[in-house]
Amino acid sequence: MELRHLRYFVAVAEAGSLTLAAEQRLHTAQPSLSRQIRDLEHEVGVPLMRRSVRGVELTAAGRAFLDHARLALTQADAAKQAARRAAHPVKATFALGFLRGTEMDWMEPAMRILHDELPDIDVTVSSQYSPDLAEALMRGRLDAAFMRAEPHAGLAYRRVLTEPFMLLFPTDHRLAVLDAVELRDIVDEAFIIPSAGTAPVLRTIIEDYLRRSGLDVNPRHEVDNMGHAMSMVAAIRAVGLLPAYARNFLTSSVTSRPFRGDAPEVDLLVGYNEANASQILKRFLLRIDHLAARTP
Repeated sequence: MELRHLRYFVAVAEAGSLTLAAEQRLHTAQPSLSRQIRDLEHEVGVPLMRRSVRGVELTAAGRAFLDHARLALTQADAAKQAARRAAHPVKATFALGFLRGTEMDWMEPAMRILHDELPDIDVTVSSQYSPDLAEALMRGRLDAAFMRAEPHAGLAYRRVLTEPFMLLFPTDHRLAVLDAVELRDIVDEAFIIPSAGTAPVLRTIIEDYLRRSGLDVNPRHEVDNMGHAMSMVAAIRAVGLLPAYARNFLTSSVTSRPFRGDAPEVDLLVGYNEANASQILKRFLLRIDHLAARTP
């Protein structure tokens, strides 16, 4: 079994069609692709795919095989990236990622840690959605990232901060006269919620919180990022639950209030690939532990 077999299989599984995978993703002839899939199934010993009127569907064995195939490709890509970095050790580098918006609070202390420990290293910084940070860590494009706990095998986390959610609404909203709010205060309001594609952890926490409340609070609109959330609150007079760091994005037309009583919470973590043997990463994580210990 070769890596190309795994790449072909994953491409067909994700495209749901041999034709689309061959033409749009792999740029090869469909008969050749079909032959490669048959060779793979012969080596595995069980059918992985079946043709249907909708294209190609995975068998139960194929669905089980898909997760392992993706992981193997990710690990192979990470190994390639690590080898390339090791082959050109001109100067030590460290790639650091931030969940969009968290760099406003955490970039300065993170950079101070790195420059205090290793003043001669090159540090690159990127700002992405948490699922994208997880993918970059798995592929070796990042060494560490401030992010949410994404469900990726091979990733490990160090807690930096647990922050409560707060309620956002227009500055002239009836709730603006209160110092704190309760969930029952927003029943029947237009409610926004983070999209599952960009913030799956936040969405799950909010949905669980709404479900446990027993109140009839139904999200009507999805938002992709903090800027989108602020715009929706102002434009359609919506309300929404977001972590406390959303205060960094408040505009003159949007305000926030804490919850009275128990509020949902979410962890901000530093994630890293357990297979990353970087000494810079080890020293960074040690200092992150000290930083987190001083954070309320």
